[in-house]
Amino acid sequence: MKMMYDTIRNYVPISDLNINITHSVVGVIIGKTDSRGFPDRKNAGSERFTFSFTIKDSPEHFINVSAWGNEAYIQGLSSRFQIGDCVVIENPLVVTKDYEKEERFCPSTPSSYRLFVTETHSSIRICSDLETEARILPLFHMPIKDLRDFYSLGDITANGQSLDGHIINILAAVQSIGEEKFFTKSDGCKGQRLEIKLFDDTGPHFLFWDKETIRLVQTVTQRETVLFIADARITFDSFRNCRIATATSKTIITLNPDTAEANQLYTCIRELLEAGGLDDQDILSGDSVRLDSISDVLTVNQLKARSHEHGDVFHCITYGFITNLELSSSMSKVIRKRCAKCKFLINEESQTCSNDACPNQGQQYQATEGFELLVDISDHTGTLHSCNLAGTVAEKTLGCKSFCVSQRTTLQWKFLLERCKIYLKVINVCHLRSRMRASILSCALADPVEVKQKLASFVA
Repeated sequence: MKMMYDTIRNYVPISDLNINITHSVVGVIIGKTDSRGFPDRKNAGSERFTFSFTIKDSPEHFINVSAWGNEAYIQGLSSRFQIGDCVVIENPLVVTKDYEKEERFCPSTPSSYRLFVTETHSSIRICSDLETEARILPLFHMPIKDLRDFYSLGDITANGQSLDGHIINILAAVQSIGEEKFFTKSDGCKGQRLEIKLFDDTGPHFLFWDKETIRLVQTVTQRETVLFIADARITFDSFRNCRIATATSKTIITLNPDTAEANQLYTCIRELLEAGGLDDQDILSGDSVRLDSISDVLTVNQLKARSHEHGDVFHCITYGFITNLELSSSMSKVIRKRCAKCKFLINEESQTCSNDACPNQGQQYQATEGFELLVDISDHTGTLHSCNLAGTVAEKTLGCKSFCVSQRTTLQWKFLLERCKIYLKVINVCHLRSRMRASILSCALADPVEVKQKLASFVA
C-alpha cells in the first residue's frame, strides 16, 4: 500500500526516496533515542552531539533519521518533539545505510537508506496540516513486525534459558509501572531506569533505560494498555533471580496495537479487572525484589501517605505489631485452592475455576494450594488493615505448611503484640476505598536494639 501525497506540499514517500533529489518527508515518530555526545575527531577537546529517531509514513515503510550538531542545537531540537508526534523533515540528506551498524544499533527498517539532519541544511517541525495528521497518526498503532511473530509471556517462561541473549517480539499488557530511578553511569553521566510489570499469564519484568522510551511508557494507563514490543532483549537477571526483557536502541514499542491478538488480550484484561482477578495476581504472584535491596523504613502513616502520592508499587520496611491474625476461620478460608492458570479461586462444590474468562475454562484444571491470610499491622502512628500474608511467605512466617485446630492459639500468640520487622510490597489500587493493598514479603520478630536505632528518628 503506497500513501498518496499532495504534490503541492512536495512530500516524498519513504518508499520513493533516493539520493539524487531534494526531499521533504512527513511521518509519525515511532521510536526515539536520547541525545549523546562524542569526542569530535576534527576538533580536539570538543564534542559532537547526536540523537536518532524512526518515522513511519505507511504500514510497510519506515526509516531511521539521525541528527548531528553541537550540544545546543541537538538538545534544543530533541526537546521539540517526542514519540507519537507527526513531523515534517525538510531537506534531509539521504544516504545509503550501513547495514552492519543499522542491524546492531538501530531499529530494522525496510528502507535501503537513512536520513541525516544538520543545522545548516535541514529542519524538522511538527506537522500542522490536519488532513496529513489524520492520515499519518493511525500508523502509530500498527506494529512494525509480523503481527503473528511474537512471544507471549508464558512462551518466554516455558523456553527459559534457551532465550537468554535473544532479541524477540512480545505482546503483553501493562500490569503496573514502577518509579523512575536515577543513577550515575561509570563515565560520570546521569542515567535513568524504569521498571514495569507485564501481564498475560505470567507477568515478568521489563526494563527501560532511555528517557525517551521512559517518557512514552509513563503516559500509558496500567491495566488498560497493551504493548507490542519489537526487538526486546531477553536476559537472566541475577539480582531479581528471574528473566527480564530490556528495551535497547533497536526496540520499537507500539501502544494499543490495532490487531486481533491485541484486542483479544485487551478484552481478557478488562474481564479479569472487572472480576478482581488482577488484584489477586498482584498479591499472589510474589515478588522478585531481594529483601536486602529494600532500605526505606516507614511508619504506617508514612507508607499510607506515599501510596496516595505515587500511585504505583513501592517496597518498604516497617517495625510494627501484628494486632490481628485471623486463624479461627474455617480451614477453607485460611488455606485456599486457586487455578494455576489465572489465580482465581476454585469453586469447592463444582471443583472448577470461578473465572468465566479463564483460558482453561472447560478443561481439566490445575490448582495450587496455600495460605491466604489477612493481618493488621499497627505502630504508634496507626494501623494498616488487611495486609496479605500468603504462599511461601506465610509458611516461613508461621513455620508450617498446614496446621490443626489445636495449633491455632499457639500460632496466634507467636506474633500477636510482638514487635516485628516486616518487609512490605505496597500497591495502589484505585477502585478500593483505601486506595492501597499491602503484601507481606517477610515477617520475623524484631531485634530490640535494631528497633531502637531505626525508630529513634520517628519519636525524637
